[in-house]
Amino acid sequence: MPLAAGETAPGDWTHYARDPSGKRFVPLDEINTSNVDQLEVAWTYRLRPQGGAALLGGSVPIKVGDLLYMPLGDAVVALDAVSGREVWRHQVTNGLVRRAVSYWPGEGDIAPRIFYSTGSSLVALKAETGELDAGFGTGGVSEIDGTPYSYPPSIYKNVLVIGANTAEMPQGPSGDSRAYDARTGKKLWQFHTIPQPGEVGHETWLDDGWKGRSGTNMWVWYTTYDPDTNLLYMTIGSPSPNYYGGDRPGNNLFGNSIVAVDLDSGEYRWHFQTIHHELWDWDLPAPPVLFDVTIDGKTVPALAETGKPGLMYILNRETGEPIHGVNEHFVAAANVPGEWYSPTQPLPVKPKALNRMRWTEDDVVTPEDTSEQHVAACRALLDSYGGTFFNSGPFTPFFLHEPGDPPRASINMPHNGGSVWGGSAASPDGIVYVNTSEGGSIGWIEKREEGKDYGRGTSDSTQIYDRGSLSGPGAYSGFMAPYEGADGRKTTLPCFRPPWGHLNAVDANTGEILWQVNLGTTEVLPEGKQETGANNGFGGPMVTAGGLVFIGATQDRFFRAFDTRTGKVLWEEQLDYPALTIPMSYQGKDGRQYVAVMATGSSLAPSARNEDGRPANNESLVVFALPEQ
Repeated sequence: MPLAAGETAPGDWTHYARDPSGKRFVPLDEINTSNVDQLEVAWTYRLRPQGGAALLGGSVPIKVGDLLYMPLGDAVVALDAVSGREVWRHQVTNGLVRRAVSYWPGEGDIAPRIFYSTGSSLVALKAETGELDAGFGTGGVSEIDGTPYSYPPSIYKNVLVIGANTAEMPQGPSGDSRAYDARTGKKLWQFHTIPQPGEVGHETWLDDGWKGRSGTNMWVWYTTYDPDTNLLYMTIGSPSPNYYGGDRPGNNLFGNSIVAVDLDSGEYRWHFQTIHHELWDWDLPAPPVLFDVTIDGKTVPALAETGKPGLMYILNRETGEPIHGVNEHFVAAANVPGEWYSPTQPLPVKPKALNRMRWTEDDVVTPEDTSEQHVAACRALLDSYGGTFFNSGPFTPFFLHEPGDPPRASINMPHNGGSVWGGSAASPDGIVYVNTSEGGSIGWIEKREEGKDYGRGTSDSTQIYDRGSLSGPGAYSGFMAPYEGADGRKTTLPCFRPPWGHLNAVDANTGEILWQVNLGTTEVLPEGKQETGANNGFGGPMVTAGGLVFIGATQDRFFRAFDTRTGKVLWEEQLDYPALTIPMSYQGKDGRQYVAVMATGSSLAPSARNEDGRPANNESLVVFALPEQ
């Protein structure tokens, strides 16, 4: 039976998040709750055995037919999905290829293609051979018009969609999203992520703050799409600069917004803004995951969007209207001269926040959590700021600090926490699975000094204020302090009580959290204290018809499978490197189900080091399966 438009074959994984909906739901159940504990490594593929270009976390292969396709930084390869044998290799000569490649099934006389981006251009390869496809652009290459984009295009029908990689300075290149024809390379449309005069949302930029404004871009490397309505869903990040908005008063659409546009034309359909006038560097990361829910016996097309504050917005994906309600919550303002503070921020009625959004003295870590030494270091950190902090719960602002002032600071939670680009997975019954991290920051806003580095370059004459702390200009202190283990290993650990990371299951039909379990361990702590949960911001989950959620994402290097019903860990395997990405699963031509994950993060494992202590370049694609019968 032929597939419907936009469908992915049950045994394939054709997009970064498997299919256009981004659900990462795999309709295979050979591997299930009764046998997942028997998983074993079927094969591995070393990503850069001779060195090569370093990979970024987040790389995910795609699988079409009998082949896996993936980037190696300085090359693109096709592998036999059953054996891992290299079928072809395309050497990249201009730039680097990271995160993923994209597949287009072809049309008429045009054969299927593999696409990648080097930042300044889109490149088309013949999927069968890896050779440049000269029918696209000029000799297989189409130059990107405007701001570069260093990640693969999202492909739906015959449309290639890209975002923009902008520097985080006030004035600079446009963050507009663009689309190209997958057949010819011709540019199809450009969407203004900062609305121009006469466009929806332009009125949210007061005092001409929109002119020349940079940022406000789709920086993540994938989108989602509904073929039934032809709606493409983009997530747009913060306007620049990150921490000061006095020169951009107003709510600043489409910053920190989900924006739905028509795929073919790029025409605006609706938007939902998750943060008004953003001042916390909480760029909206992963695109929404699409699914249906049942409300009062009726099927409702839905989506779920998560972000760095640890909030989940469940919306009607055809209209952008909240399904379980969103309230505009009054929030505090600070005292930075000329700053424009939004009086309210949107908080969902359901589900409740997946992270701590408020800090009190009761949250300070105890010796029972870590150690006397670590607690003393945390107390010293707090004392260095005078021991008095401002926290007003969600969206706590940062106050002005002038030279000579005592170090009065705000504590904001969950800074560097929540859900990042890993995003969510969802099953067809409307259960959403998402990993979240706890985090906190201490700091203030200070006047920029000429010539000082504020984390995004030296002082810019158009930016008056920036972030700061006792750590120096351009920084907020992470709410962490040194810890030394019994074996002499040194690290830093959070100064608030565990848990520090979660895996969550949310019933989007009701808005209720079904379960929340710790994700990750802290191995430097003594036995009995290690089950802390851990930062897991650089990865995401996958769910299968076998009743399993697979996820890596943590620095403890474990790759785990959880029971979708209870959140219980049913299987785990410690890899040489952490799997800071999204796992994927597929069916081989031999009929077996495979589960694969890229293990590419930094590692302390002995097997990841040469005898002289240098990295051994053992980062690998690791592929698991049940034992052969």
